[in-house]
Amino acid sequence: MTGETKWGCTHNERQPVSSTCAAIWAAPACLPRVSSIQLWWATRVHSPHHSLWSLQWPSTRLSANISPRFPGSQPFGSVPLTPVVSQPTVLQPYGPPPTSAQVTAQLAGMQISGAVAPALPPVGLGYGSPASLASASGSFPNPGLYGSYPQGQAPPLSQAQGHLGAQPPQRSAPPQASTFTSPASGGPRMPSMTGPFLPGQGFGGPSLSQPNHVSSPPPQALPPGTQMTGPPGPPPPMHSSQQPGYQLQQNGSFGPARGPQPNYGSPYPGAPTFGSQPGPPQPLPPKRLDPDAIPSPQLNELPPQQKTRHRIDPDAIPSPIQVIEDDRNNRGSEPFVTGVRGQVPPLVTTNFLVKDQGNASPRYIRCTSYNIPCTSDMAKQAQVPLAAVIKPLARLPPEEVSPYVVDHGESGPLRCNRCKAYMCPFMQFIEGGRRFQCCFCSCINDVPPQYFQHLDHTGKRVDAYDRPELSLGSYEFLATVDYCKNNKFPSPPAFIFMIDVSYNAIRSGLVRLLCEELKSLLDFLPREGGTEESAIRVGFVTYNKVLHFYNVKSSLAQPQMMVVSDVADMFVPLLDGFLVNVSESRAVITSLLDQIPEMFADTRETETVFAPVIQAGMEALKAAECAGKLFLFHTSLPIAEAPGKLKNRDDRKLINTDKEKTLFQPQTGAYQTLAKECVAQGCCVDLFLFPNQYVDVATLSVVPQLTGGSVYKYACFQVENDQERFLSDLRRDVQKVVGFDAVMRVRTSTGIRAVDFFGAFYMSNTTDVELAGLDGDKTVTVEFKHDDRLNEESGALLQCALLYTSCAGQRRLRIHNLALNCCTQLADLYRNCETDTLINYMAKFAYRGVLNSPVKTVRDTLITQCAQILACYRKNCASPSSAGQLILPECMKLLPVYLNCVLKSDVLQPGAEVTTDDRAYVRQLVTSMDVAETNVFFYPRLLPLTKSPIESATEPPAVRASEERLSNGDIYLLENGLNLFLWVGASVQQGVVQSLFNVSSFSQITSGLSVLPVLDNPLSKKVRGLIDSLRAQRSRYMKLIVVKQEDKLEMLFKHFLVEDKSLSGGASYVDFLCHMHKEIRQLLS
Repeated sequence: MTGETKWGCTHNERQPVSSTCAAIWAAPACLPRVSSIQLWWATRVHSPHHSLWSLQWPSTRLSANISPRFPGSQPFGSVPLTPVVSQPTVLQPYGPPPTSAQVTAQLAGMQISGAVAPALPPVGLGYGSPASLASASGSFPNPGLYGSYPQGQAPPLSQAQGHLGAQPPQRSAPPQASTFTSPASGGPRMPSMTGPFLPGQGFGGPSLSQPNHVSSPPPQALPPGTQMTGPPGPPPPMHSSQQPGYQLQQNGSFGPARGPQPNYGSPYPGAPTFGSQPGPPQPLPPKRLDPDAIPSPQLNELPPQQKTRHRIDPDAIPSPIQVIEDDRNNRGSEPFVTGVRGQVPPLVTTNFLVKDQGNASPRYIRCTSYNIPCTSDMAKQAQVPLAAVIKPLARLPPEEVSPYVVDHGESGPLRCNRCKAYMCPFMQFIEGGRRFQCCFCSCINDVPPQYFQHLDHTGKRVDAYDRPELSLGSYEFLATVDYCKNNKFPSPPAFIFMIDVSYNAIRSGLVRLLCEELKSLLDFLPREGGTEESAIRVGFVTYNKVLHFYNVKSSLAQPQMMVVSDVADMFVPLLDGFLVNVSESRAVITSLLDQIPEMFADTRETETVFAPVIQAGMEALKAAECAGKLFLFHTSLPIAEAPGKLKNRDDRKLINTDKEKTLFQPQTGAYQTLAKECVAQGCCVDLFLFPNQYVDVATLSVVPQLTGGSVYKYACFQVENDQERFLSDLRRDVQKVVGFDAVMRVRTSTGIRAVDFFGAFYMSNTTDVELAGLDGDKTVTVEFKHDDRLNEESGALLQCALLYTSCAGQRRLRIHNLALNCCTQLADLYRNCETDTLINYMAKFAYRGVLNSPVKTVRDTLITQCAQILACYRKNCASPSSAGQLILPECMKLLPVYLNCVLKSDVLQPGAEVTTDDRAYVRQLVTSMDVAETNVFFYPRLLPLTKSPIESATEPPAVRASEERLSNGDIYLLENGLNLFLWVGASVQQGVVQSLFNVSSFSQITSGLSVLPVLDNPLSKKVRGLIDSLRAQRSRYMKLIVVKQEDKLEMLFKHFLVEDKSLSGGASYVDFLCHMHKEIRQLLS
């Protein structure tokens, strides 16, 4: 029995006990009435025919049989079998009930949406006064990749913040919504199944019973004065000393809370909402025991009755870590073969090889669901977004083969005459091979004589496996001149380095560092195949209020400077000698890079321009008749009189108002116009920002965003602290392979069509995605809608075609094909969803939404959509069960925890010190992230370094991102794709401290340290090797920050422990799961 996850909390309602599902209602009604959820310890036990939860009251174990789990529906095979152990029931005491005032205070600690509330640091820890602390969201007096700006002169320490995206659950078959009747009603059961089902195949026959129920605790009687009913209203203010308003129960299903629920936007309705009534009062238990209670930051502020409270054991609710580990164990050992239609791939956290047998690798395309509803009505009912995250130029591991390049000569690639789809493995050849039927539009096309080949007895061409376009999911065509601008083959692209030489750039040491690095970096420009040198030409510009162009022609003894002071009417003062071959002009380029820092060493010019710099680079590429990339190194808000001049519009008072969206919008339309011109020319812009204060990232990032470029931000840049990170990012950015002057189109088979696109690109119409540049890190997310009914037998097809210019100037077409299943049963849809891709889409949808809607509206929209998805599953796919049970589909059991991470991110719920630039920067970063990047960004990885053997060559197993998982005797490494934190517990052994930091005690460790000493011992080598390995996996360099327990920087570290309640008011995982259950029940009622 698979397909869903049940957790059981008990209701104090008399329920019939069935042979397959024993209702547990043993909790006495005289227990504390603050919350509807009490603590259980739950362990899941398996028998050959049942999946059971053994639920324990503090020193008691009650066992409840959950519906049978058939061997054939186990996720990736059977599980170890253990006997069910039961113990006698012993009720525990709970003391007198709290007063009404205590209830109100107790329940006011949780925020899902609405105003941000402050919170105090943990009591008893050496944090200093709250006013002296930096924000938990990453804005510390010592900022890094992104953060607020310091009041003093302390060097930057911290890096960009964010949250790690988590992984989708392992795939197992949820029950089908058909004829299954609840066992209690005596209806028929589904017969046992043997063996696992094949990927892409659904079950036929009646529905399975769901294994993932979690029943609610008994509804408690309310103290006098507590609100029971009433319409939803605004959340009351939250006080920093208040606790989250849930007594949380282990393993899953959460019952209704009684009384007002602050910060969720409305009070929890009373019992009538859920169709259950409170049971009669029961005798007071003799004592209260809470071995699992962990003090919260505000513990000492609570009334005595609330200091020790029962709560859900986090081990009992769906664990991202366990899902990731299970998928690695089950699917990481064998290659993923793409020959099966609609096959759900392994998680992005699983290392696996791909064998292309007709469908594109999941490294190129991942879908939110691999089984699409046949009708639009069914899709609307489920509310599951139908989307694909496409990474056309994704880099492949060395073990996999890059797409083959096919050359059809002057005739070019074969296409459908009607829909213009390219030849692919799904085209059907007929009439002995003389014609083919298009798989996208069903048009019959003639096969050109030069492409003709006979068919075998199965109807396939006899040369099918000799042609990549007939046997593989991904391949490339050499494009003919018809695919080129002005019917002319393109020239090799060019790189132009545009360096800010204003006072800030010179003083910080940036200009000297950059010029020194470029001397060697220019030897590593991207090149095609085995060529000895790159075909890319380079040029140089410096600027402050005016622009300086440099002639570095190889025949010159010294470089020549030409100044353009009329920035209002920008032009390029020279053509010959501006863009040159590096090897030919090596001496002149080296001389120029030596002279630039000296020429501007004494500058006092603080003002800069920005738009004219981009305009100049674009005009230079236009004059050279080539595409290319501009590398801009910029330090300050462009306030000089020139086109694109900006003003400081930073206003934190707009946060949580209807005008907050203006902070994400560009303050002038000039940059959109400029970006459009750049795209037309194939001019991509990569922007490196080095701000000491507000620079309006929302506006400056418009051109990089629309041209397919990247933005890098180094707040308060200082060479000694940020050199390694900046140079690493620069090297990788310069060396990575890029497709220039690109156009991408996504075609679909009849019945669905692409309707929306997310990413860093420009669109002049509704179908063509235009990218001045596209690298292997960028993705385009595409949403699909129905325009007709789909056929379950034929399925649905996607074809992504990317036309681009390679680094050698060759015009190419890269094709990716993917076939998906279609379904008429909702259970098949839910069985084949991919939660990681779903979260990627939902985050991008929300981050674009803040441009036009209040942030609170965006947050509420996400919560509502998630509740609708899960409520539809509960209503249509799950077997009848108590309203107090939370039932989640197996493939989506992590959706609540991941969505909560998105809701708590700095874009949607900023901390008090998160700057406007920080939020705009993160927003544009996420827009282009692939599924693996959002996975680690929203749900960070937390690795214990001292628990596994030092000699072990494997990566230590991760633990859940919660403070409860930290031991003060251990060291942990946390990463989220932008940051690396090394947290050191206060009780770490002296030998470990000596081996890692070369100091004799914990107190001597330097907090904020960014480089570990190179020591010749196994622990030091292992930790440094792990850090290097993690950095190699990410697209940006992750700066290390050492954080000592009870140090000020620990607040920043705890911001990334996303299962806990955040200081900015975000709910904990458990609280959000409770809220989501409430939303689902309201929808079902």
